[in-house]
Amino acid sequence: MEKTLYLAGPEVFLPDSQEIGRQKQSLCRAHGLIGLYPGDNGPFDSTLEGAELSRVIFATNLALMRRADIFLGNLTPFRSPSADVGTVWELGFMAGLNKPVFGYSNTAESLLSRTRAVDTASRHDAQLCLWLDSDDVVIEDLGGSDNLMIVESLNLFGGKLVTPASTVLDPYRDLAAFEACLRLIGA
Repeated sequence: MEKTLYLAGPEVFLPDSQEIGRQKQSLCRAHGLIGLYPGDNGPFDSTLEGAELSRVIFATNLALMRRADIFLGNLTPFRSPSADVGTVWELGFMAGLNKPVFGYSNTAESLLSRTRAVDTASRHDAQLCLWLDSDDVVIEDLGGSDNLMIVESLNLFGGKLVTPASTVLDPYRDLAAFEACLRLIGA
């Protein structure tokens, strides 16, 4: 029986989301898997808006996640130095259901270096041996490519966070790391 994958990621917000979803589903089929893409949920009732539309999208995505055997998420930084918060929530939900979770990020930089790039007032406190942001809050510096809870969830419930050797040119559309995850899932 073919395994189903919930394909999470910030690409659902891109104007060509449907095309990206089709490409991902095609790659899944090539690896003997079935991709469930949240962007396929619509179209929704055109009279829905605001909180009502939000509830329908949430419920529909929950149903897809419950139906899926495996989570595969694009954890490339989105609107911050870290992964998309919705995708991270979905990863946690699927791990909470004891389903395998896999993820990739199309950036090779560490969370520390990305945070320092957006917070130019961050500094290293030699006495504390810690990095602090401009609000004097510790910046996680454990060598990971994202928050330890994301990385360790992947390690515990499936596989490591797959990253490229160097940051790719189009991080939301490049599917090389996505396909590397498919190979891990199929192994």
